[in-house]
Amino acid sequence: MKLQTQDQKYNCDTSKMIFERALKVLPGGVSRNTIYRAPHPYYASNAHGSYIRDINGVERLDFANNMASLIHGHSYAPIINAVAEQMKKGTAFTMGTEAEVAFAELLINRSPGFEKLRFMNSGTEAVMTMIKASRAYTGKPKIAKAEGAYHGTYDYAEISQTSNPGNWGDINKPNSVPVVKGTPQGILDDVIIYPFNDIERTIKLLDQNADQIACVIIDPVPHRVGLFPATSQFIEAIYNWTRKNNALMVFDEVVTFRVNFSGAQHDYIHKPDLTALGKIIGGGFPSGALAGKFEIMDVMDPRQTFLRHPQSGTFSANPISTTAGRIAMEMFDEQAVLNLNSLTMTARKQIEEAIKIADVPVSITGAGSMFRIHLQEKPPMYYREAYQSKEAKIIVNELIDYLFQTENIIMINTCSCMLATTLTQNNVDQLSEALLNGFKLLKPKIEQLN
Repeated sequence: MKLQTQDQKYNCDTSKMIFERALKVLPGGVSRNTIYRAPHPYYASNAHGSYIRDINGVERLDFANNMASLIHGHSYAPIINAVAEQMKKGTAFTMGTEAEVAFAELLINRSPGFEKLRFMNSGTEAVMTMIKASRAYTGKPKIAKAEGAYHGTYDYAEISQTSNPGNWGDINKPNSVPVVKGTPQGILDDVIIYPFNDIERTIKLLDQNADQIACVIIDPVPHRVGLFPATSQFIEAIYNWTRKNNALMVFDEVVTFRVNFSGAQHDYIHKPDLTALGKIIGGGFPSGALAGKFEIMDVMDPRQTFLRHPQSGTFSANPISTTAGRIAMEMFDEQAVLNLNSLTMTARKQIEEAIKIADVPVSITGAGSMFRIHLQEKPPMYYREAYQSKEAKIIVNELIDYLFQTENIIMINTCSCMLATTLTQNNVDQLSEALLNGFKLLKPKIEQLN
């Protein structure tokens, strides 16, 4: 039998064939729902810098960077070289390594709010540990989180991340809405939902549960809420409330640590008691961390007579992730942060110009090296303003699919971009031109929404 050449294989619908295999072994044919696109996902072959080539040989410009986790794009040589050296020595041990100590030192020196740090394996795990450490320290069971905010897949953290007009209730007392069917009522009762950036309503809600709240979780630039920053006044109000009521103000900076050299918290006078980290600190490998004040972090100290939170994990602080993460963060120094934020601001200005040229009711929000496009004329300030109706989601998906299929550009499915240091001005020009074309194409549908 004559074998097919590589080019001939590419001419087959390889993605469809792989998906048919996947359906037999993976629920829905995928291991994470975010990569699914009808009628089937596309499969990557290789990537370098800011370009991904799929198994059919199509190359696309990547503005998603694996959901904001790749701060230096794909196949970054300094990380590859450092990890290759570590792999020769071993990948995981039932022992500590100097790699974890060196990386912890780097991160603590980077942010004035960090005094001690512990590694885990993902942002979800970091948030989970942050919640449990808050409870262990305060002795109180409840948490408060913003309506619409995504904090990973831990039961308590995910409540109300998908709230919609049919279930979110009165803005003065938003409902605790489960994401997963069968979520215990006890979990719903222990999560207080507040409207992000709304000081008066939030403080009233917190006051009603003051003796029960262990921590107030804040994502300082929450992607799912609308990707706009918390106001300084909001942070100050939450900080003062937590000081008064023996609670902790904790930040989820899994996504936002890229915003400034020391994270989005750099922009606020009052620093969080604990901070959850993930994504870019892994250098392209699974990683998470919890950082914060000595006395709170010590609830996990195994030397304590009474250990309040016996946290551990088989692959936590493995030398591959900590080596990759250390190199990534060393290379994402203060100048690199400034350069990337500057390029991102240029991208935003060019997209705003494209919006004007296309004459569409579209706005843009963001901070640092990330932004989100909204199919509405006025930039949202609250989750309920940013919420996308079913009709809006259809048009957003059409725009994302147009960019992916026709312009060969990848964005996050919320119509967001998370930039990497490997992107150039030429790449930004490509993005803004592609969006201009997409806005023109979908203008009648966008106008119908407004």
